[in-house]
Amino acid sequence: MPIDLRQPFRGTDAVAAGLVTPKVLRGPRFRRLFSGIYIRADVEITMEVRSRAAYLLLDGSGVLGGFSAAELLGASCGPLDAPAEVVVAFGGVRSRPGLLVRRDELALDEITHVAGWGVTSPLRTAYDLARRLELVEAVVALDAIAFAQQIAPADVLVLAQRHLGSRGSAQLPEVVALANALAESPMETRIRLALHFAGLPAPVLQHPVGPYRLDMAYPELMVAVEYDGRHHLDADQALHDLHRATYLGGCGWIVLRFRAAVVLGRPRWLAATVRDALRSAAHDRGLRVV
Repeated sequence: MPIDLRQPFRGTDAVAAGLVTPKVLRGPRFRRLFSGIYIRADVEITMEVRSRAAYLLLDGSGVLGGFSAAELLGASCGPLDAPAEVVVAFGGVRSRPGLLVRRDELALDEITHVAGWGVTSPLRTAYDLARRLELVEAVVALDAIAFAQQIAPADVLVLAQRHLGSRGSAQLPEVVALANALAESPMETRIRLALHFAGLPAPVLQHPVGPYRLDMAYPELMVAVEYDGRHHLDADQALHDLHRATYLGGCGWIVLRFRAAVVLGRPRWLAATVRDALRSAAHDRGLRVV
C-alpha cells in the first residue's frame, strides 16, 4: 500500500520507499509523533491522527482502546488533547507523553477492526469508558458509542458479568440508568444530565415537528432545548437555522439554545433557565408548574 505522508507513517518505511531521507525526516517538514512514527508538519494533530500513530507504534502487539477506539468507531467523546490509548496484553510498549498504555486481556469478541485498524469492540469500549470516567463523562461516552454503533446501553452490564470485580464497575448501573442511545452528541448528553440533576422532568429526545427534529423537547409545553454548536456559524447552516426557527416559532415552540461555554461551565444556570421557561409555558397553559 502506498505511503501517505499526510497520515502517520513509519520513518523506516518512507526511507526504504525513497520518499524521504533520514535528514529530511529530522527537518522542519515533518513532525515526529512517537519514536519512529512521523507525519507531515502541516497536518493538524487530532485525536484520530494520534491514535493511528499509536497503532503503528504497537506493530501488531495490541489494539486501540478507550477514547482512541471511540474515535475510530465514529463516537468521538474525549477531550481534544486526550492521549492516544492502546490496550496490550504484554510487551515493551510503555505510556509516554501523548500515549496511554493499558495492560489487559481481551477476548476475541472484544476486538474489532475499522478500516484495518484494530480497536476494542463497541461494547468493550463503552464498558471501559463507562467504568473509568467520572459519572457525567461516563454517560457522555456511553451515549456516544450507543448512538454511533447502535448498541443497547444495558448490554454493558451483561459484559460486566464477564469481568466481575474490575475497577470502576460499581458505577456501571448508574451510568446505564442515565444513558440514552438517542442522544446525538456529547453536548446533548451534558445538557440532558444538567436537567436531570436539577430535578427537571426528562425531555423527549429527537422529537419530530414537521420537517424538523428537536434535540430535546417538552411537547406538552412546547419548549425545546438544544445545543448551539460551532457548525451553526456556517453560512448555509445559519440560513437553514433561520428557516427552522421561523417554522418552529410559527408553530408556537419556544426553543432555548445553549453554547459550549454555558453547557460546560454553567450547568446549574442552564437548568434554571429551562425551569423558568417551563414554568412560564405551564402557567400560560394553565398546567401544573414544573
